Amino acid sequence: MGQNQSSIKEEIDIADLQQMYKKFVTECPSGALHLHEFKRLFGVSANNEASQYVDCMFASFDRNGDNTIDFLEYVAALNLALRGKLEHKLKWSFKIYDKDGNGSVDKQELKEIIQSVYSIKRDWKRDPDAQLLSPDEVCNRIFQLVDENGDGQLTLNEFLEGAKRDRWVSKMLQLDTTPCTWVMEQRRKSTLF
Repeated sequence: MGQNQSSIKEEIDIADLQQMYKKFVTECPSGALHLHEFKRLFGVSANNEASQYVDCMFASFDRNGDNTIDFLEYVAALNLALRGKLEHKLKWSFKIYDKDGNGSVDKQELKEIIQSVYSIKRDWKRDPDAQLLSPDEVCNRIFQLVDENGDGQLTLNEFLEGAKRDRWVSKMLQLDTTPCTWVMEQRRKSTLF
């Protein structure tokens, strides 16, 4: 779930950025990426268990709320992924986890996103057996370590402070906001990229 920040090689270089731009223009000649196209890029169908996560991720990238991602929004997402500070990435992740937008994350919201991320990674990760904990175990452990007042809700402050205190929590709470890593992996696996 978390990003590997130790490897700069995972970041894109100019050639990869040019390839992404070409892919964006090819896939979205109108200049706008729609939700169904976004899901197709991630290999997610409407009935796939990862669909909700991709819906939330799409909504967070669609900054102007027009139900499309234009190239500027796409670049903003890449900027967050590649150059964003840890706190910004965690705030973005919190927004994704907080599916109902009530300002806190409950166990069900956390578990659903964890399951979705596992589903996406299972489809493209090189080592699908690297997952050691189940989504329930991850969720319970995060709440045990982060839910300071034991109310079954993670506030943004608990979320941020928990990630700062514990490296494992930080890794688990950071969603993979690096679409470039996914795109590069898909390009290696497929002639489409």
